[in-house]
Amino acid sequence: MLAPVTDDALARLQQQHGTGLTLAHLVDNRLDQLPLPGAGRTLARWRVLAEVAAHDLSLVKLFEGHTDALAILQELGAPTSPQGSRWGTWCAEPPDARLAMNAVSPAEDLAGFHAPDAPQVRLTGTKAWCSGAATVTHAVVSCWNAADEPCLAAVTIAPPDVTVTSDGWHAVGMAASGSVDVRFDHVDAAQIGGPGDYVNRPGFWQGGAGIAACWFGGALGIARITWQSSGHAPDAHRLAHLGAIDVALAAGAAVLRETAAWIDAHPKDDARRHALRARLVVEQAANEVMHHAGLAVGAGPMCRNPRFARAMADLPVFLRQSHAERDLAALGQQNLHGDTPPWML
Repeated sequence: MLAPVTDDALARLQQQHGTGLTLAHLVDNRLDQLPLPGAGRTLARWRVLAEVAAHDLSLVKLFEGHTDALAILQELGAPTSPQGSRWGTWCAEPPDARLAMNAVSPAEDLAGFHAPDAPQVRLTGTKAWCSGAATVTHAVVSCWNAADEPCLAAVTIAPPDVTVTSDGWHAVGMAASGSVDVRFDHVDAAQIGGPGDYVNRPGFWQGGAGIAACWFGGALGIARITWQSSGHAPDAHRLAHLGAIDVALAAGAAVLRETAAWIDAHPKDDARRHALRARLVVEQAANEVMHHAGLAVGAGPMCRNPRFARAMADLPVFLRQSHAERDLAALGQQNLHGDTPPWML
């Protein structure tokens, strides 16, 4: 499997805090100091993401966003984030929630996040799907400049100019991720990189593949509880479901290992095809795990085991970060007009 054992430091935190483990605990214990994508240890990065996901999917939603923000800042040449800071990556772009970014004179007295040599800007508007908005101290946000070009900015999340609302989230699944709308009222920030850099950098699809490691971890957590709930002498039907779970996880782990190896061998190349394939394979594997887990254990754990019940509610919501048939079509397009896919053994 991708993550057969829990990292010792994470295991200690799990023992200390149980289901109360938070992003602050992970940051304060420096578990956020992960290898960067494409730097030769991508699989090691994903193993940590998967283990946090196996513990709690809402927590890994915040942790992945935090570690992704740190990777973005480093890839685009921004300064080191303040010690102990907790970051969000808020780059969803629904048409009814866009941030406007306006340039600011260097002579103005600015508050908020500063980056040497980075243009100082002000952000105005509403940002949607802001995971961990009430928890993070800073965020990397997508925004639009006066020329209607997509840009990135780093911003401190602090009142009164930043308002974390309770709007925009009504799902039971992933409720603890706190993915709400946030309003910005002429908030000082620092532009990171140039227009278009967010999606055009190699790390965009490398990070996109890392989301699949989180989905895998969620499925792995469900599988572990299923195995633990199966008793010492399960009948043939339950054994069949356990076998199906094994097959699904093995397929997901294999494609993640292969994808991580490709990214490390081609750190500057476009990883879109490989990321799409990994996400789609892991999405299918996760759905298989949930299907067979429910049939294997019945209603008992879903009603009496809060961790299992929460994971079974969280994972379907998290998986909808996939674009389903649109991603399948995009992968088909890549294969039709790209190199021959590596289907041969």
